[in-house]
Amino acid sequence: MTLLNILLQAQPAGGGMGSIIMIVALIAIFYFFMIRPQSKKQKEIRKFRESLKNGDKVITAGGIYGKIKEVSDKSNTVILEISDGVKIRIDKGSIYQTVQDAAESQANNASSPQK
Repeated sequence: MTLLNILLQAQPAGGGMGSIIMIVALIAIFYFFMIRPQSKKQKEIRKFRESLKNGDKVITAGGIYGKIKEVSDKSNTVILEISDGVKIRIDKGSIYQTVQDAAESQANNASSPQK
C-alpha cells in the first residue's frame, strides 16, 4: 500500500479536501520557518567569504585568530598569518567570521539579560 492509500483510508468520506488543505498549509509553514531562513543564511555566508580581502582579521572554525595575507580565488584558499612570520594556508570555507563581528556579537550577548 502506498502512503496516499493509507491516508485516504484513514479519512472519513467527504473529508478529503480539508486534509489536502492542511497538508499544503503544513508544507508552507515548514518552508517559511525552516528552509527559507537557512538558505538566506547560507547566501549571506557565501557573500562574506567572497568578500574576504588582504588585511582582514578573521577567526577560523577551529578558533584560530589571524590576519589574511593573500587570497587565492583559483584554489579557494587564503594565506593566514597567525603570528609574526607564521603563515598557514586554509580553505575559505573554514573562515567563520571577522574579529570585529565576533567582538560585536560578544558585546550584544553581554548586554542581553541572563535567565
